[in-house]
Amino acid sequence: MTSSRSFGPVGIIDIGSNSVRFVAYGGSERVPSMLFNEKVMAGLGRGLADGGRLDGEAMDMAVEALARFRLLGKEMQLKKLHAVATAAVRDASNGAEFIKRATAVGIRPKVISGPEEARLAALGVISAIPDARGVVADLGGGSLELTPVAGGQAGTGVSLPLGVLRLRGKTSARAIAQSLKAGVPAELMGTARGGTLYLVGGSFRAFGQLDLQLTGHPLPIVHGHCLTPTRVRELREVVRSTGLPELRTRAGVSSSRLQTLPAAAAVLDGLCRVLEPARVAVSAFGLREGILFDDLSDQRRGEDPLLAAALEVGERLGRFGDHGALLDRWIAPLFPDDSREAARLRLAACLLADVAWNAHSDFRAEWAVDMGVHGNWVGIDAEGRAVLGRALCSAFGGNGAYNQAVGALVEERVLEHADRWGRAIRLAQRLSGGTASLLRRTALQPRSGDLVLTLRKGDEGLYSETVAKRFRQLAFALNLSPQVEVA
Repeated sequence: MTSSRSFGPVGIIDIGSNSVRFVAYGGSERVPSMLFNEKVMAGLGRGLADGGRLDGEAMDMAVEALARFRLLGKEMQLKKLHAVATAAVRDASNGAEFIKRATAVGIRPKVISGPEEARLAALGVISAIPDARGVVADLGGGSLELTPVAGGQAGTGVSLPLGVLRLRGKTSARAIAQSLKAGVPAELMGTARGGTLYLVGGSFRAFGQLDLQLTGHPLPIVHGHCLTPTRVRELREVVRSTGLPELRTRAGVSSSRLQTLPAAAAVLDGLCRVLEPARVAVSAFGLREGILFDDLSDQRRGEDPLLAAALEVGERLGRFGDHGALLDRWIAPLFPDDSREAARLRLAACLLADVAWNAHSDFRAEWAVDMGVHGNWVGIDAEGRAVLGRALCSAFGGNGAYNQAVGALVEERVLEHADRWGRAIRLAQRLSGGTASLLRRTALQPRSGDLVLTLRKGDEGLYSETVAKRFRQLAFALNLSPQVEVA
């Protein structure tokens, strides 16, 4: 694994049909983190359904936002700024006038085509879900893009005029389904059938957030949240039968997204009827992240997004430099039966094994758990977050501090196994003082019913009473007898 700490800040201005958004990214090049995020709900596309023109008031609001974003980007000393305009600007008869006005305030947007918008949105999903297989649906204010994805590649997509602003209350799922049947190629329909439909866009995210809130999910993180087509229909009925103020109170959906939720629900219901996916999954990554992913080398694209992000966070918050991979190799002999996915989560825990050292000693475990469970991770589901949080809880000595509701997402035996990872990490960090060099001079392995800790001759002083206590605790958890050898 390689460090990505020199990345950013990089900015993206996304001029959409519903909002104009500026995001500055930093952190890991492979999985960028938001340093700043601001949107203005200008509603550029609200006039397209009637006269095919951008609304004058909306243009004024958007240009004002662009002028502010240019100044912010200058002060942030961005290494690069991408500015793109999508369906509203490319389809409007006065789109060129808007581009001229934007250029006058220092922003030169690139107007991207429908197929290009579809490709970039699909790349965003692939960047967060490398094994994505099915169809990406990106719903904006002015258009709906559908793109097949498989094997880390985006296929040829289509752009349809089914954005939430264009529908303007015309939310008949049957009528939407007819439009989809007329506009979606048969090959794309075949790709979606029985697979996964990946949802991109703020209105779709709001729909997923609604489900999380109504079900009382213990981890209301929308990225990666999955629904069945049956549940989509149930939620659509909830949206149709509930007033928007009540929906806001019950589900915590923002006012700006509430207005588009009925249309988004109808489009998603129509997609499920026509494409017949087995499930739908919400993606927090889309066009903007796709632009960044498109800039990466093949080597960077091939990195695991969870591990790349964990490495960046571990390097930034650790005491003595990253040695998470070494830590994982040190404890790996204790867990020879870990599956590939389990070993991946174990490595992520090791990369994050020093993130809470500067918290108050009474709250280090809680701090670490919060990082593992609520961190800005992709390439991990809710169950994986629960496992990662449990391992970090034990690594920082919080045996009784774990959230039971979160823990209930996985089987107890899985949590117990993650606890053993954490105990092994805790022993390694205490033995070595959190340094790589001392860890390299020791070894830990099971042998004929014993747990054997090997020290070099001359390093016997490393084995303090505190180390011995943690060693005994780990051996007990593994049902082994602790033994120390000097070689």
